[in-house]
Amino acid sequence: MKLTVLGATGATGRLVVRRALDDGHRVTAVVRDPARLPVTGEGLDVATLRDVTDPGPLAELCRDRDAVLSCLGPTARRGPGVLAAAARALIRAAAAAGMTRAVVISAAPVGPPPPDEGFFGRRLVYPLVRAVFRDVYTDSAAMEQELARSTLDWTALRPGRLTNAPARGHYRHRIGSNVPTTASLPRADLAHALLALLPAEATKRQVVGVGPAKP
Repeated sequence: MKLTVLGATGATGRLVVRRALDDGHRVTAVVRDPARLPVTGEGLDVATLRDVTDPGPLAELCRDRDAVLSCLGPTARRGPGVLAAAARALIRAAAAAGMTRAVVISAAPVGPPPPDEGFFGRRLVYPLVRAVFRDVYTDSAAMEQELARSTLDWTALRPGRLTNAPARGHYRHRIGSNVPTTASLPRADLAHALLALLPAEATKRQVVGVGPAKP
């Protein structure tokens, strides 16, 4: 597949680029600073884009692509609000380019705890992280709302706490709901999940909870 990856220099984005190349995809990595992308390989193109909220240049990066994968997140430079603004730009850019598939990374606290969430997670973890990172999750929720109003075949992955630990090679996902907050998830496993779920028809226009496999 021909894929465009937004946020390619981020902690998760660079893993998604590496995994996509290893899987044989053609990848356009969208970056603000090419020097910050440590990934190389056959099939990789690097595109510099200073403003992911501008649909004009973004449309060219959607043209003739099978999907856009967004690994964007708030940073000290961008701050909260970038996810919803980038989603609006992506929707317009995709329409102009005739591209219909997008997968984005959201966050578990955007949605309600799943029915099988434990007492600790329901009563402490969810309320605490929502309070501490309120602006971040408000932005993620707004991004999901923008996508839901669009005609894109979108998927929003909702992982819990992410780490830079090596991939475990196994995880679980749940379409339409979060998974219980049992432990952290390596970003490398999230990258694998993103690409594995990309072609799945059942994930289109759905949120998908992603978390570590049951112990």
